[in-house]
Amino acid sequence: MSDNNNRGTWKNNTTFILAAIGSAVGLGNAWRFPGVAYQNGGGAFLIPYIIALIFTGIPVLTMEVALGKKLRGGAPKVFAELGKKYEFIGWFQTLVAVVISFYYAVIFAWVLVYTAMSFKSPWEQGDAKAIFFGDVLHCSSGITDFSGSVNPTLAVGVILAWALVWLCIRKGVKSVGGVVKYTVTLPVIFLLILIARAATLPGAVDGLRHLVTPDWGALANIKVWGAAFGQVFFSLSLAAGVMTAYGSYLPEDENTPRDCAIIGFSDLLISMIAGVAAFATLGYLAHTSGTPIDKLDIGGIMLTFVTYPTALAEMPGGHISVVFFSLCFFLVLLTLAIDSVFSMTEALTVGLCDKFGFAKSKITGGVCVLSCLVSFLFITTPGAFWVDLIDRIVGNYFMIAMAIIEVVCVGWLARNIIEELNEKTGCGKLRIFSLKYVCPVVFTFIFAGFVAEDILVPYGGFPKPVIIGAEILVTAAMCCATALLTRKSGTAKDNDNS
Repeated sequence: MSDNNNRGTWKNNTTFILAAIGSAVGLGNAWRFPGVAYQNGGGAFLIPYIIALIFTGIPVLTMEVALGKKLRGGAPKVFAELGKKYEFIGWFQTLVAVVISFYYAVIFAWVLVYTAMSFKSPWEQGDAKAIFFGDVLHCSSGITDFSGSVNPTLAVGVILAWALVWLCIRKGVKSVGGVVKYTVTLPVIFLLILIARAATLPGAVDGLRHLVTPDWGALANIKVWGAAFGQVFFSLSLAAGVMTAYGSYLPEDENTPRDCAIIGFSDLLISMIAGVAAFATLGYLAHTSGTPIDKLDIGGIMLTFVTYPTALAEMPGGHISVVFFSLCFFLVLLTLAIDSVFSMTEALTVGLCDKFGFAKSKITGGVCVLSCLVSFLFITTPGAFWVDLIDRIVGNYFMIAMAIIEVVCVGWLARNIIEELNEKTGCGKLRIFSLKYVCPVVFTFIFAGFVAEDILVPYGGFPKPVIIGAEILVTAAMCCATALLTRKSGTAKDNDNS
């Protein structure tokens, strides 16, 4: 399949949907969704989550894909077409994705190490927390403590991670299309295997009860609604240039609203599957340890690299059983991680090719090498702390700020484009209403909520000067890069990014 602009296109509709699902379904589904649901009303959390998906997630997703398809370019080119003064939106979004890819590649490296370690499963005999922070990360005492040595295995893991990313995207849609049919389907298969095993263990039902039992009083808590909208937003990779880049490879007659609805609800389904697997296993851990499930640490990194391995080590069936289910779990994370990293890197390579006419095969290698070098900063001894802090800054502030600017730009400042998108894609009045009115208000509310929360209690207990310094440094670096890329004159028109 090809188009009249000689731009590469997806092999078929299924390949695009799988690629978009692969980008949307990432590590956040495996470790963030269970924790957020648990902390915000359990089963009751699903009500605001589904509302958020319908009224903000899918409409913004549809808009980004439709813009990429109509204007045949990544986010920088798309916003430049809307008006030169808007080009910065596309570049800043793309750079947000790039920064995320730097530390996601490091998490990818952690998962690679743990996948290799699964054959021996040292957490069966030792303390999982000591293994993670000591043996694997060589973690220092705090975010400003750079003493100690870097684990050379992590350095090899980061290099391997970026090499795999390069292999996945070196030929654009051709190579991505060949990868996603495995990296999207395999996690689901492995998760179902984990569910089948965990469901037979004592305490599994108690764990699932914590996931699905509604706390109806939580629906009156504004924070719960903010968490639901935020989870949908992060999970679908919105305002990061990824979906716009993927949409640029679609043929003009593609049914964008239908595809985006499939992508959005597939993301929800896989989040629920991951939640069931996690809580059934945690219920078993609570049963064997005698620790109430509400006292277990089920948040983020701790869930993945400490709590879950501890639960796996307790599974009956001997060493072979522990090895098998450990491999299943970390292979889930491996396939989720690689999709996330290469989709974010693809957003940048598409933007650079669109503007400067670079050959895709050449620019991809250079981007991966430079990204690998930056990723090394996150494998220093306080690297895990910096991963946590930068993720908070970029994910909770930059992405939401860009989303606010994006929907205001498309919905209000470039009004002709919103009506044209509706005519071309059949987005419908509901989605247009959501883009113009619901999304700006909700995203602004979420942004203000995060700011207020961090002012009252410094995130992660990190020193305020460190948090402020990191915010200023990252913001300045991204603004400078955006200004430079926006000022440069492009040489490309409709080059072949395939």
